[in-house]
Amino acid sequence: MSNKIQKSVLAGIIGTVVMTAVMMISQMMGMPKMSPPEMVSGMMGMPIFVGWMMHFVIGIVFALIYTFFVASKIKADNHYLKGALFGIVAFVVAQIMMKVMGAMMGMPAMEGPKLLLAIGSLMGHIIFGMAVAKVVGNAFCTGKSDTK
Repeated sequence: MSNKIQKSVLAGIIGTVVMTAVMMISQMMGMPKMSPPEMVSGMMGMPIFVGWMMHFVIGIVFALIYTFFVASKIKADNHYLKGALFGIVAFVVAQIMMKVMGAMMGMPAMEGPKLLLAIGSLMGHIIFGMAVAKVVGNAFCTGKSDTK
């Protein structure tokens, strides 16, 4: 396995952990409950453990997409800006996929105001993108050294 793939997998795991922690902590600050693993497991009719596994697999896939297809296309030198832009794209893709999957499999009921859920999800995906971009760095994406 190449160093590029290993770093991407690590970035996906770290990004998913950070995003999930922020989503869990945000509940203590008045945001509605957001649990992607529960949503995924509920849609599939599977145990929560499967939802957690799928949540991390999706995070790893998004990190691989960032490394191999997106990072070199974003013409910014700052990791956090690149990651935030990628996080917005990941949010949009996630929303589309949730609508498609929800139409095919049925969607569990969401708790709380939809606007706050959308804002919380967007924030979570931006934080995910920033964490992924920081872990991956520039070394694999633009040929620059990983100094920023």
